[in-house]
Amino acid sequence: MQGIDLHTHSNISDGTLSPDALVKSAVECGIRMLALTDHDTMDGVELVRKTAQDHDIKIISGVEISSQWSRPATKKSYGVHIVALDMQQPEPLLDALAIQKKIRAERAKQICHLLKNCIGQDIYENVLAQVDGEADRITRTHIAKTLVEKAIVSRPQQAFDRFLKEGKRAFVKFDGLSLADTIQIIHQSEGYAILAHPTRYDLSATNVRYLIELFSELKGDAVELPSNSEPLSTRGMVDRMIEQFNLKVSIGSDFHGDNMPWIKLGNTPVPKVGQQGIWESFRSF
Repeated sequence: MQGIDLHTHSNISDGTLSPDALVKSAVECGIRMLALTDHDTMDGVELVRKTAQDHDIKIISGVEISSQWSRPATKKSYGVHIVALDMQQPEPLLDALAIQKKIRAERAKQICHLLKNCIGQDIYENVLAQVDGEADRITRTHIAKTLVEKAIVSRPQQAFDRFLKEGKRAFVKFDGLSLADTIQIIHQSEGYAILAHPTRYDLSATNVRYLIELFSELKGDAVELPSNSEPLSTRGMVDRMIEQFNLKVSIGSDFHGDNMPWIKLGNTPVPKVGQQGIWESFRSF
């Protein structure tokens, strides 16, 4: 336990704990520095800060942004998540997130429409109820949970495998910000751009290396280290790329709560000797 977790989620997006409960759980776990990085929203940041006032824990502003990148050789577009941390002037990013929220809300409707053709029933209102009627908070996790509740599938992963992941009948691409625009807006907001879980996008090793190189060329700041559950060879590849492009590192659990019970809050990878943590540059305290 290092006491730092810079990638977590609350029920403001697809986590299960409230921001208040997340902070209290983090304190119990011995975490001293926490970033709430909900998908395309910073609505929970002030809530965690309020709870943290009563505890010995430092809160870093954060958000996980859905973005896109492509390789000129193939022109195929890929999704990628960029974690933004420690914004000092968040207004440019908040403006961009307002657009992302509209895209997320429309995407949810499109997915549910496609699902209706697959399963013969409209589950949109059921999904909407999970997020207190706020459509811009809907993620595929909420849709998968509804499919489980409706007994269409037996577990959330089955919902992705049958309907929701790329190539399946109800997949709808999140057509969000480009990688270049994402990094630029984060920097305009005086924050740091972190490449989240680089080896979890179902990419070939060649494409992972290309992505990290592109991220570096676009002036990204740090790469999130692979989780402790990933193979040592995967960690070794990422470590070599970090060194090659002189990037800093970030550590986060990607905690979601009961949605992903195998991921534990505060269970983060240990940086190698010589790797510089992005948290060493934070200005929020």
